[in-house]
Amino acid sequence: MTFDQITLPNGLRIIGERIPHFRSVSVGLWLGSGSQYEGDGEGGVSHFLEHMVFKGTEKRTARQIAEEMDAVGGQLNAFTAKECTCFYAKVVDEHLPLAMDVICDLATHPAFDPDEMAKEKGVVIEEIAMAEDTPEDLVHELIMLAHYGDQAVSRPILGTEQSVSDCTRERLHGYWHRMYRPQNAVLAIAGNYDWSAVLDMANALLGGWKAEGLDRLPCVTRQAQPTVVTKEKDIEQVHICLGYPALPMGDDRNYNIAIFNSVFGGAMSSRLFQKIREELGLAYTVYSYPNAYTDTGMLSVYAATSPDTAAQVYDMILAEARAIAEGGMTPQEFAMAREQLKSGYILGLESTSARMQSNGRRLLLMDRTRTETETIDAINAVDYDAANALMKRLLTAPHSVALVGKGVEALAERLKV
Repeated sequence: MTFDQITLPNGLRIIGERIPHFRSVSVGLWLGSGSQYEGDGEGGVSHFLEHMVFKGTEKRTARQIAEEMDAVGGQLNAFTAKECTCFYAKVVDEHLPLAMDVICDLATHPAFDPDEMAKEKGVVIEEIAMAEDTPEDLVHELIMLAHYGDQAVSRPILGTEQSVSDCTRERLHGYWHRMYRPQNAVLAIAGNYDWSAVLDMANALLGGWKAEGLDRLPCVTRQAQPTVVTKEKDIEQVHICLGYPALPMGDDRNYNIAIFNSVFGGAMSSRLFQKIREELGLAYTVYSYPNAYTDTGMLSVYAATSPDTAAQVYDMILAEARAIAEGGMTPQEFAMAREQLKSGYILGLESTSARMQSNGRRLLLMDRTRTETETIDAINAVDYDAANALMKRLLTAPHSVALVGKGVEALAERLKV
């Protein structure tokens, strides 16, 4: 399948994937705005901005935004990540004009009402408190700090209670003016649509969007010395996270990482799951996963267990990492994991939302696209020996550790980090 693709005179990139046998369509406006690009004193501003646009625009109140989409049975939402923000909607194809109008209005004409801003600060501060009270979320935040130190990539997307409280309307508007610009955006669409009609709507809604602000600077993450970060909490389990170096987004060797991650800890048949949960019964949850950003990457391992068995679980993770690094995957494990990766990729694209998100994110962050066939071909091209060699290099490198729970400061002193 090929893509419909064009760049408007103001720099806005548009990508479409037409699926005519569907009756739904998903559309998203992607912005290169996230915690990676926040300056001093701006912590959490990208995420707070995403919240505030839903509180009203120059022509819609917050209630009207909700009611217009509910009236046609549509889904409207947004999210903020470290390197991007996306406003998106999914509707029956006949309601695409409304969906495009709403999401474009949100991003380009926010009101930033001071009264609404004061109320929404409380909402975001509660969201921060909820993350603090969720140890699995917290330990994944801390592993970024342990692995990268005080760099942009390790900043929490939500910011802190202090940074959100201190955010002024002038700071919010200034950040929006700097980051929300057509040359820093992608409009992505997938499902049943008419391309010429999409272009007419895009030109009407976004063609006059001015190319103001600054060019988006590339993310620059330096290599840091991995360390241990702990957070004492009076809870029943110790939450453990290890971080190993990996590869940045766009490197085709990430398919190698995805395959050996499945064998290591990314599936129910993985070595970590089978050993720590099934054979030893030491944890209910144990898994590994790769994270890739435009300029760096990390392979993380997570487990939650009792304080009495935390050191044992940590040692077992290291033992399994050493064993698979030294002995490699078996050919059978490699073949099964590669089929899992292909199947997971295909099944994950069986919705217009998933296809829109895949295409929009890739074009925004890497300025290129890749078809389904090209992706499957790249997975099939992964070499067994190369995958084992890369796995050995990554899993024998120095690793970082984050610990959350009771007695973790004392535990950290005992661990062989």
